[in-house]
Amino acid sequence: MDLLCLLSSLLISYLIFKIWKRIDCKRDQNCYILDYQCHKPSDDRMVSTQFSGEIILRNKHLRLNEYKFLLKAIVSSGIGEQTYAPRLFFEGREECPTQQDALSEMEEFYIDTIKKLLERNKLSPTDIDVLVVNVAMLNSAPSLSARIVNHYKMREDIKVFNLTAMGCSASVISVDIVKNIFKTYKNKLALVVTSESLSQNWYSGNNRSMILANCLFRSGGCAVLLTNKRSLSGKAMFKLKCLVRTHHGAREDSYNACVQKEDELGRVGIHLDKTLPKAATRAFVDNLKVITPKILPVTELFRFMLSLLLKKLRGNPSKGSTAVAQAAPKAGINFKTGIDHFCIHTGGKAVIDAIGYSLDLSEYDLEPARMTLHRFGNTSASSLWYVLGYMEAKKRLRRGDRVFMISFGAGFKCNSCVWEVVRDLNVGESLGNVWNHCIDQYPPQSIVNPFLEKYGWIREEDDHDTFKIREEAM
Repeated sequence: MDLLCLLSSLLISYLIFKIWKRIDCKRDQNCYILDYQCHKPSDDRMVSTQFSGEIILRNKHLRLNEYKFLLKAIVSSGIGEQTYAPRLFFEGREECPTQQDALSEMEEFYIDTIKKLLERNKLSPTDIDVLVVNVAMLNSAPSLSARIVNHYKMREDIKVFNLTAMGCSASVISVDIVKNIFKTYKNKLALVVTSESLSQNWYSGNNRSMILANCLFRSGGCAVLLTNKRSLSGKAMFKLKCLVRTHHGAREDSYNACVQKEDELGRVGIHLDKTLPKAATRAFVDNLKVITPKILPVTELFRFMLSLLLKKLRGNPSKGSTAVAQAAPKAGINFKTGIDHFCIHTGGKAVIDAIGYSLDLSEYDLEPARMTLHRFGNTSASSLWYVLGYMEAKKRLRRGDRVFMISFGAGFKCNSCVWEVVRDLNVGESLGNVWNHCIDQYPPQSIVNPFLEKYGWIREEDDHDTFKIREEAM
């Protein structure tokens, strides 16, 4: 009997030990954001309305219809007058860039951000165990990640990943790589460096589907410091709760929705197809199907299913009854039951509006994305961190809050993740927040682009000769 009790006690102790060990191991796999640093280029790279007009007029391949199209696109873009462009634009060399222009643009970004991030956290470059770099439109040899390792003299055993051509959703992909590394290796520090190279990617032709990208993309970037060190969890800003990646590259229409290619005259640019909104919507819906059960309470999921059931039982209203159709209840999930803040990729005003409508968000929810688009433009994969910085600077983030990040990218991809705020974040603590110098000015009373006021006369032009005279007068 005593032997049986002893064996039982040993078995129970072993089971308890295994359960504790599994739970303890999971704690070491958590992914935390210690700090992040967005890049603010120098003011001599700021793109005003006047300078935008000068760049456009330098393109001799544009005609009156293209000018009218660009005017409409820029005015409705949601971009303001304080965004940034590469230096060669200010030198009038955007149509003849060199490889060194692209590398210099990247060096100016990563030397500034990584240095500030490491100094603020009192870390040495040799403390970094994992480096993930993503810049979609630049592929150099040695790689950009190798250049960073060389510049900062990082360790020879550092694990390095260099991502290219992953588009605007690459930030979440980079975090996913780090998260999976943390599952295997304990007590690590990871550095994610995300930006976009614009120097060699200005489109100088007149294809409307390709000149549109010139209106949206601007210079920027961010360096993010992540860890799974339990000893640093108290200093962390955010903890990763879940991450979902959706890839529709197998669908031809989705694959071709956003493609880098040559136009009829051999000029390279980013082609934005008419199928892009449909492809983005489809990817977004599929992504939500996976992540929604992970982030919302059971009560909200049950309410949503009950709402769908009731809608099916009632049947669809007749096509001829418009009033009935308008009065029919809209079945939708209330994401605010599980999410406090929405960090939306600044792909453009239409993207922000579409996500806001789909998730039934208020203007308060969309404000960070709108203001980021207005102040910094679409900085590709790094734009999410500018949006997050806006929330932090506005003192919106409190301990326990959940932030939903949503991004889209060529391929076509939709990636999303949810971060939990680990501690109250006050703007006074974040000396490196890129919004600190101007946050009191946002949101402004109006974000209307003055481009229409200066160049609105183009809409009235219908004679090529008259237009040419007016152009020369400018």
